[in-house]
Amino acid sequence: MSERIGLVTMFLLLGMVLPVAAEEAGKWPAWTNRHDERAKLPQPEGYPQGGQPDEVFRQASAAADYATRRKVFLDYCVNRPSRRAWGQMILAQRGLPVWEGSIYDNLRHIDGRSDCADFTMQSIMRLLYQFGDSGKFSDELLGHAKQTVLDFKYWPDEPGLDSMCYWSENHHILFSSAGYLAGQLYPEEVFTNSGYTGKEQMARHRRRVLRWLDLRFHTGFSEWLSNVYYDEDIAAVTNLVDFAEDEEIARKATMVLDLILTDIACNSFHGTFGSTHGRSYEGSKKSAGGEATQSVARLCLGVGQFRGTSMSAAAVALSPNYQPPAVLYAIANDPAAKGMLNRQRMGLKINEAERWGLGFDDVEDGMVWLSLEAYAHPKTLPLFVKMLDEFHWWDNKSFEGFKQQQTMIQAAQKIGGLSTLAKLYELDLTRNTREEVNIYTYRTPDYMLSTAQDYRAGYGGDQQSIWQATLGRDAVCFTTHPVPDAKATPDYWTGNGTLPRAAQLENVVIVVYDATEKPGLYVTKTGDFTHAWLPQNRFDEVVERDGWIFARRDDGYLALWASQPGRWQDEDRELVVDGRKTVWLCELGRRATDGKFSQFVQRIAKAPIDVADLQVTYQSPSQGRLDFGWTGPLKQNDEVVELHGHPRYDNPFVRADFPAEHVRFCHGDFGLTLDWETLERSIDE
Repeated sequence: MSERIGLVTMFLLLGMVLPVAAEEAGKWPAWTNRHDERAKLPQPEGYPQGGQPDEVFRQASAAADYATRRKVFLDYCVNRPSRRAWGQMILAQRGLPVWEGSIYDNLRHIDGRSDCADFTMQSIMRLLYQFGDSGKFSDELLGHAKQTVLDFKYWPDEPGLDSMCYWSENHHILFSSAGYLAGQLYPEEVFTNSGYTGKEQMARHRRRVLRWLDLRFHTGFSEWLSNVYYDEDIAAVTNLVDFAEDEEIARKATMVLDLILTDIACNSFHGTFGSTHGRSYEGSKKSAGGEATQSVARLCLGVGQFRGTSMSAAAVALSPNYQPPAVLYAIANDPAAKGMLNRQRMGLKINEAERWGLGFDDVEDGMVWLSLEAYAHPKTLPLFVKMLDEFHWWDNKSFEGFKQQQTMIQAAQKIGGLSTLAKLYELDLTRNTREEVNIYTYRTPDYMLSTAQDYRAGYGGDQQSIWQATLGRDAVCFTTHPVPDAKATPDYWTGNGTLPRAAQLENVVIVVYDATEKPGLYVTKTGDFTHAWLPQNRFDEVVERDGWIFARRDDGYLALWASQPGRWQDEDRELVVDGRKTVWLCELGRRATDGKFSQFVQRIAKAPIDVADLQVTYQSPSQGRLDFGWTGPLKQNDEVVELHGHPRYDNPFVRADFPAEHVRFCHGDFGLTLDWETLERSIDE
């Protein structure tokens, strides 16, 4: 008993056991400031200054022809040149002067091994591969870029203390693809940090790259439908498409890139990637203008708007080998007059480790688990602590909470007590963990509704966005259980203190909150309320009647109801409902099927609703009687609606089993077939 009390005390003292974003580096080599002066080089004579308004580029960039969209995007980037290497490469591609000072600034960022240096490294790899012999960049710059590549740290088992994040799903492929391509580029060189030759670097990273690609094709993304991190994934994968000399890697990377764009095409509303997300942030959810995927969606799919020279859009636009299949444009722009239903399954279950060839002892498997951010899961915590030792991560600023209690953690590890305690606090300590998710997205010409069906209800949340209704670029609605005054996610609008239980049937979603009051070890205090983001000023008409909030944007309608009275704040954009136990209902409609907005309001307002002990019965005018609650199935007119076990893809245009081996696309005369076993990628256009 005394042993258990000691371990509990250890965890209570730990305070923050999950990682937070790190801004600073740990201990750096002496030469990390070597580019400070070169980064101050001025813009060259004739450097483009731009100035044309965005409207100049909008209409043509929606063309069905990819070559037209690509040209317009490159024109757009020239009109507002980016300081990053991505923008300078576009200038070079267009035969315009480049600003090498901005690229030296990028090299300085990499040399400092700052957080997200791996993002920047992807641009330097493309510069060296695609433009190294072009004469567009000086030999001096190329020499310094080469040295930066040779000096970099590509995996946490290499020497050096730093606070880079190597482990989330996007970082995993950013580091491993950069390490592979760097080794391929300089096969006989010795990499100064690791001591490996380029050939040895290639061999080390090849298996990591292939494992990542295999899991993405078979199971999708743990950072599902991320309107933030798909941007990084696309850049890393496109570099493999273009520069990997290994045919297996290049072909598999091409197919995974197809599927990332498929995810965006099937879960976007007129260019707004307003679906459920495995990772998203406040600004990215509230407005499409905050989505990092906007530019690549406009370029590849003809939807959305250009939003700067994003790394993903720049990589694809510069790519000599990749052109998005026309079927993806057709899917993204399909009028879906009767409503398009898309069901998807993504991710892994930790309890099914053996199915995916994973274990809980090897640090390479540990890196895969950390791509799900499974730091403190009962099954993975002992392996994670082993990684803290082997990778010297006790000194990584992301893991300061562990460092503070290192002695006690290691003592608990020796006596095998970590998993037991992790189980006791699992609801809080695994809030970052993103296991298998079943996605349900229903899209019409006037609205889209998307939900992670019955996903980890009662667990803490981090950056997951469970459901969202989208009627316009910023005419959106979603709910969260907030963490006020947070210094990291989850916070007031990003993630959830406690995840709800949500279920959607076409145009209706039921969201049930039973938010715990029990203090966690990571999140120690959460809000005594839930709230909805429903910005009245972004809708054409808002009506309150009989406990419902009704909103109209163009010909799309929204109805929102909560089981407790709400109050408006934040200039009538936030609806707050006090209490930790709340049922929210949202039903969408449109003029084409529901008549005038006033008729929609009248029918919904009269619909009977009964709530008892977090179990709700709602007589939906469009879906009939719906029964759902904190426990039990979703029922429609007494028939059970399955919320789990979705296929990999299931919609009118894309179908694949889970796990996927063969994916078939079809839209009119356009088609695409992806076969993972044979590496066949065939396009019908």
